[in-house]
Amino acid sequence: ELTLTDIGHAELTKLVRRVFMFSNSHAPHVVSFSSITGSGSGEICLQAGEVLAAQGCGTVCLVDANLHSPRLHELAGVGRSPGLTDAMNEPRPIEHYAKRFGSSNLYIVPAGPLPVEGAAFASDRMRARLHELTKQFDFILLDAPSGDSHTDAVLIGQMSDGLVLVLEANSTRRETARTTKSVLEAANVKILGAILNNRTFPIPEAIYHRL
Repeated sequence: ELTLTDIGHAELTKLVRRVFMFSNSHAPHVVSFSSITGSGSGEICLQAGEVLAAQGCGTVCLVDANLHSPRLHELAGVGRSPGLTDAMNEPRPIEHYAKRFGSSNLYIVPAGPLPVEGAAFASDRMRARLHELTKQFDFILLDAPSGDSHTDAVLIGQMSDGLVLVLEANSTRRETARTTKSVLEAANVKILGAILNNRTFPIPEAIYHRL
């Protein structure tokens, strides 16, 4: 199981509370995490899920939607299959693919086998399965493809209530971050915030808006 430093855990808790815990009906329940480059969103998605589950606000399901570069199953120590790609091709209820992880209210749907078609996200089946998950769990956190694969990141973002950008400390270029942010916003993907991975703290609002 992943552990965070006391500082990292405190900052990630702030992010989770800011993103998920509104005192009104507008709180997002389906949120995707996408790295600008690389695969750091998997760690943040898993850690955010653990923090959210620990708050006792309901059931949490992590979904590895980064089908070509999945990480959640490795980080969580579960098998890659059966998983999301199986669910898009089989009739069994979606909860069949959700494995309990850690606390009793935290689950994970791994990626499953490598998909044959790259446009799996665009299918009605993917949307239907995600909708099915919202009936079974209170919160859905998706690890999305990296933002430099704009099409896939946009499709997952559009299926979510919002997206959290994950920037890599000392490696994400400002221009790359700015371009990705613009592409997502132009596609009407709501960006809920950004977090600096490997230092694990939310980017201050003033700096974020200068991206």
